[in-house]
Amino acid sequence: MKNLSTRRTIRQYSEREVTEELLNRLMTEAARTQTMGNLQLYSVVVTRSQEMKERLAPAHFNQPMVKSAPVVLTICADFRRTTRWCEERQAHPGYDNFLSYQNAAIDALLYTQTLCNLMDEEGLGYCYLGTTVYMPQMIIDTLQLPKLVMPVATLTVGWPAEEGKMSDRLPLQSFVHHETYQDYSRADIDAYYSDKEQLEENREFCRINNKETLAQIFTDIRYTKKDNEAMSAGLLEALKHQGFL
Repeated sequence: MKNLSTRRTIRQYSEREVTEELLNRLMTEAARTQTMGNLQLYSVVVTRSQEMKERLAPAHFNQPMVKSAPVVLTICADFRRTTRWCEERQAHPGYDNFLSYQNAAIDALLYTQTLCNLMDEEGLGYCYLGTTVYMPQMIIDTLQLPKLVMPVATLTVGWPAEEGKMSDRLPLQSFVHHETYQDYSRADIDAYYSDKEQLEENREFCRINNKETLAQIFTDIRYTKKDNEAMSAGLLEALKHQGFL
């Protein structure tokens, strides 16, 4: 059993099969996680075929593990199933709105995290792809997601072929607030981010990108205002297309 304090993201996988029996057991166990109204407002699309992985890859900027992982899981916020249940039971659903999307997205992410923890315990490796919400319409089209179903998370899954690297984390006091939110002074920022900024790999990022600070790597290269605004527009359009706006 792995300890969360030593959890590593795995991007390279062995050829060992992730059996349907094992995956189904873990997904069933993960369904015991908390959920709004006991409705389980999520669905999981399991991708095993190479053809479908190839079709999904562009939506994830062609990250190699999408094509090389034995299994790709797309976890969706899903109010479609609940809506159909209501329609078939003489009830009148009203879940075509942003609040319903938010509730379903939270459900889906809670399920995702629980599944990740279970896979850790089993010894499986996985990589969480934040790119899922960058170009969601491509995923919607590829997976043929109907109205009121929205992709929110993707996991590439397999048996590890690498040890993986532990990422740094901010200290507890940087994100825990007591009684009320305490805004950050310059001294706080200096104290909380100093270790991250002094890591040799992060100093090297700055050097090779000709940036003065690590923060500039994020604002000027990784997550730019221009890209954020463009992908926000795409996300809103996808939510409209799926009936949540």
